[in-house]
Amino acid sequence: MTVPVGLEQLRSEAAKYGDTPYLLTVSDDGRPHAVSVRLTWDHGDLRLSGGVRSRSNASTRPDVTLLWPAIEDGGFSLILDGTASVSGEQIAIRPVSAVLHRSLAASPNRAAGSECRPVLSPEPGI
Repeated sequence: MTVPVGLEQLRSEAAKYGDTPYLLTVSDDGRPHAVSVRLTWDHGDLRLSGGVRSRSNASTRPDVTLLWPAIEDGGFSLILDGTASVSGEQIAIRPVSAVLHRSLAASPNRAAGSECRPVLSPEPGI
């Protein structure tokens, strides 16, 4: 069961991880492109300066992901999926969904698999 969670909880969780996640976009040939970025909040959007390749990828394929790695060994990563828009050298990302995720295989005495906790659920119809 998915539990809807709001933007304020997402902001609170993201603050724990800092302002330098990885931005993941997809290139013309379908390969992933990952770069470290520094972002800020602008109302409900996240804003960052993007390089040439990131801006090009986000312009053509606006479904992007931000990934904050786990802070401690065995901890949760924060994964945010969003929709990007590009203006000049800036990329704005409107969050669509977000989860806290960790691999259970890395934990002692655990079977393979993962654990996800919703942080921001997509709006109905998305």
